[in-house]
Amino acid sequence: MKTLHIEMGRHRLGGTMQVYYLMRGLRERGLPAVLVCARGGELHRLAEADGLELHAVDFAGDVDLRFVFRLAAILRAERPDIIHIHSRRGADTMGLVAAKAVGIGKVILSRRVDDPVKPGWLTQLRYVRLPDRVVTVSKGIARVLEAAGVPSAGIRQVYSAIDFRAYQSSLDVRVARQRLDLPDGAPVLVVIAQLIVRKGHRFLLQALAKVRETNPDVHVLFVGEGAEEANLRAQVSREGLDDCVRFLGYRNDIGDILRACDVLVHPATMEGFANVAMQAMAAGIPVVSSAVGGMPESVRDGVSGLLVPPGDPPALAGALLRLLGDAALRSRLGEQGRQIVEREFNTDAMVEGNLRIYRELLAG
Repeated sequence: MKTLHIEMGRHRLGGTMQVYYLMRGLRERGLPAVLVCARGGELHRLAEADGLELHAVDFAGDVDLRFVFRLAAILRAERPDIIHIHSRRGADTMGLVAAKAVGIGKVILSRRVDDPVKPGWLTQLRYVRLPDRVVTVSKGIARVLEAAGVPSAGIRQVYSAIDFRAYQSSLDVRVARQRLDLPDGAPVLVVIAQLIVRKGHRFLLQALAKVRETNPDVHVLFVGEGAEEANLRAQVSREGLDDCVRFLGYRNDIGDILRACDVLVHPATMEGFANVAMQAMAAGIPVVSSAVGGMPESVRDGVSGLLVPPGDPPALAGALLRLLGDAALRSRLGEQGRQIVEREFNTDAMVEGNLRIYRELLAG
């Protein structure tokens, strides 16, 4: 069995890391796997440093139609049994076209987001006619596709995974806080997400006034970059939060940052299956998340965190106050979350889940 994987994301985000973990897992099992990725991106650097077999290609974005021809040439040269397309937007559509035009191998399309899908011929083409299977990373995403008319018979679900040990920092909590210039004893909340509208940072900012009534020394860290940064900074100033909210930008030391924090907040309005929630759980940190998409499948209410309705600052404030006021509850939810990640969302489980789909297609 030879597989070829297409992921054109340039940044070290959840989706690109899933492909990296999958490639490593296939190699560990002695199965040939080839990666097609964007030249000069984070995935290119990671895969090259790890000695993975790859084709790094120029990719000018979602309207780079020349990518179809570049990919078709690679497919003819490699002749894989399975073509697994992990990218979204333009790269996945062009990947589907190239794969079907060449007519080599079975084609799988991954979907990692729970954005609404409109029923119609384009959806049928993209999710039914061109791929042989669609793989979703949560049941919530599968439900979105089924609601748009995609038959459940062609959908398979495999959870995303993390290398959980990478987020279990050995740093002393005081040292971790000193590195971030955080005081001992103060409650620390963290949001680790792109600074974009659907991640819902604004709802946490709206909830902070209530949280500060009983936790005046609370600190909030925003880790990530994105188009909403200017708007969020303006909201911070407008609501008088400059003394407690900090923007850390993009960081690679997520495990050490989590070590310094008490609660991860994920107030998104849409979310397929946030890897960052699993990262926090691996670190033993409870999560407060909106109950959207696939989030209830990892953040189990009252077990590994607390769930609130999306776009509801009072409910968000209530959940945070409950956790900040109960250290024993934080510890219990954090430990239970760690056990769930290590048992259910490890990279071996993710690799084996994908392998079952590959074998199913080849046996058919």
